[in-house]
Amino acid sequence: MFGKLFGRDAERPADPYALPVPRRQKNGTYQLRALGDTRVLALVEAADAGDWEAVKAALPPFDLGRDHEVLGQLAELDGLQDWIGRAVEEDKEHRATALLISGTRHISWGWEARTSARAANVTQEQWRTFYDRLQIAEEQLLEAAELRPEWITPWRRLLTSGRGMSLGAAVNETRRDAALRRDPLDLETHLEWVSQLQPRWGGEPGQALEFARKAFAAAPDGHRLGCVIAMAHIEEWVESDDRDCLQDPRIRTELREAAERSILHHSYERRLGWQGDYNIFAMALSLAGSSTASNVFRELEGVFTEWPWTFMADPQKAYARFRKAF
Repeated sequence: MFGKLFGRDAERPADPYALPVPRRQKNGTYQLRALGDTRVLALVEAADAGDWEAVKAALPPFDLGRDHEVLGQLAELDGLQDWIGRAVEEDKEHRATALLISGTRHISWGWEARTSARAANVTQEQWRTFYDRLQIAEEQLLEAAELRPEWITPWRRLLTSGRGMSLGAAVNETRRDAALRRDPLDLETHLEWVSQLQPRWGGEPGQALEFARKAFAAAPDGHRLGCVIAMAHIEEWVESDDRDCLQDPRIRTELREAAERSILHHSYERRLGWQGDYNIFAMALSLAGSSTASNVFRELEGVFTEWPWTFMADPQKAYARFRKAF
């Protein structure tokens, strides 16, 4: 019954590429590793070892020009920036791919230098390092986009660097539109724009939620774009001084309906990294006090993704606490 109601397929075949569930689980939860996929793990391990030939051999199952989550796995690898520049310069055939990986890594590396501290608490040296790394990212991603004009991921990442460098609304709107021309329903681009519209980045209160509602209204049933509604509410919670600001019957209804029309709909496709979609809804529904959170946590079976729980002091403990409560 739950399979029909909440999008589970009782006859779903076993995934031949699924990583085994860790034996030891903290509070019955565990963090998703390499998107839970052996092929992604092979790619990550090759990149972590600095082996460009092995990286290229592991890439064929994926399209980094569209696979935001797979590209994101590479972006977080400490040390990748030390060797990927050689691939950019020496491998002319795969220059666009190397540029994409390097540019994306430089954005993450830039934010590591800046840290998550408030702007007033970031030192001048941190700001210089931050801007230097984002400038490299900008140059590399723009070249990657020129070499491969069908790619979406460079434009989505350029939204992040553009926000960090305060390039202004006109530049960022142009980049958003470039991404959405390639895929009008691309979730990651919409999520990035929801962040861009927050007051802390110069947006107006309510602007992000209005954008999210309009976007999801244009999506078909079962589309993961419903996550943009959940993320807009999470961002409102982040911006608010009231920790109970989502405890509103109207918000609970909107989140429940969005979940039922997206991730809990029978047409929803459990693509690579689907657990991230469920974690977004798990956090939003939990903050709203919606009983629908229990359905989402049940489907996750303890799988935790760091985003978006990083907005909380101890992300995995927060996940476990809400999971137990529902």
